[in-house]
Amino acid sequence: MSPKTSKASRSRNEAMTPGRIVVLALAVLTLVFIFQNTRPTKIRLLIPEVTVPLWTALLAMWVIGVLCGASFAYFRKRRK
Repeated sequence: MSPKTSKASRSRNEAMTPGRIVVLALAVLTLVFIFQNTRPTKIRLLIPEVTVPLWTALLAMWVIGVLCGASFAYFRKRRK
């Protein structure tokens, strides 16, 4: 094998680790769950009460969770 092929093969293997595959599978399952729930629901935002499709509220909470997790990982990495 040439060094170029070995390096490309190694980087491809590093990109598809078991942990990343599990995270990707969970993300896909989460999105399927979110978009299956389409009925309207009432949500209280401190004082006002709004009616939105459930998938919108679930997607918003998922995005907020992803952003919180990403910021936690970013600051943890910078601290090291």
